[in-house]
Amino acid sequence: VLWLKHPPAMDVPDIFSEAELHALCRSHAGLTTLLLWAPWHPPSVHLTKVLEAVAKEQKSVRFAKANVDLCVSLANSMGAEQVPFVVFLNPEGVKIDSLAGADPPRLVEKIKSLSSKTMEVPVSNGAADLNSRLKALVNFSPVMLFMKGNKTEPQCKFSRQAIDMMQKHKVEYSTFDILQDDEVRQGLKEYSNWKTYPQLYVNGELVGGVDLMKEMEEDGSLAEMLGAAQPLQERLKSLICQAPVMLFMKGNPETPRCGFSRKMVDLLNEHGIEFDTFDILSDEEVRQGLKDYSNWPTYPQLYAKGKLLGGLDIIKELAEEGSLTDELSA
Repeated sequence: VLWLKHPPAMDVPDIFSEAELHALCRSHAGLTTLLLWAPWHPPSVHLTKVLEAVAKEQKSVRFAKANVDLCVSLANSMGAEQVPFVVFLNPEGVKIDSLAGADPPRLVEKIKSLSSKTMEVPVSNGAADLNSRLKALVNFSPVMLFMKGNKTEPQCKFSRQAIDMMQKHKVEYSTFDILQDDEVRQGLKEYSNWKTYPQLYVNGELVGGVDLMKEMEEDGSLAEMLGAAQPLQERLKSLICQAPVMLFMKGNPETPRCGFSRKMVDLLNEHGIEFDTFDILSDEEVRQGLKDYSNWPTYPQLYAKGKLLGGLDIIKELAEEGSLTDELSA
């Protein structure tokens, strides 16, 4: 591991992927503290302010926060079943402890206790170590996008164009913000012999930049490559976690292709529920595979935080009982 020469500019930066989290962990030889929070949950919002204050005092510790509404896969991988949820990691990015719930005194106590312990770290070996790190990063996720900024805030028009194409295909992918790590930014240019960003990698292999992505988008090969990058089970898992509320339906919200899907969309809209959708008519593999994956033979299917709630009849019952909103946020 090649340690960064400079710490992040922010005391508690926002991160958006596991790759960025592991890069932060590897940026120093001590404890990393990650807060998983939600803007709609006042206690977790308060804990972000507590963490900012603690970060100013605990200079030997790296801190970060992640909005669970934007980082569903990251929250799941960290084992967060509620917010706020704090994860403590060693320099290798391995979780060594966690804290569920808003408990500022206990949080401060854990940070002080864990940061005082000696942590074993690998010895840096210059360029060879950087190459090992870059290899690990491009293979971190089946689909990796190295860009300026992140999914929600791209920092250049080319990165924004790449994100727009990726979002269209609803495939699970990780990003790495090269603006946060100049050694990765410069090193990856040499590692892959590609001088500009963004750079897209699939299964550890460089696909290219935004111009090549556009060409592949036009001839249909981008969708084929992204779909083949993940085994079906992993792809289904990533799809149902694509958004906090996911609806698998026939058609889309603007043009539903069956009466049941139309009724489901109307019901969710009536209750002011924000949701994302996947058109099962566009992908036969997903259409058939999801039936077995969730043991539910019909569509539409509604998922909340990666868990199946049911079809139209169950959602109607929950709405009539007045418990739909509670179930979606549980």
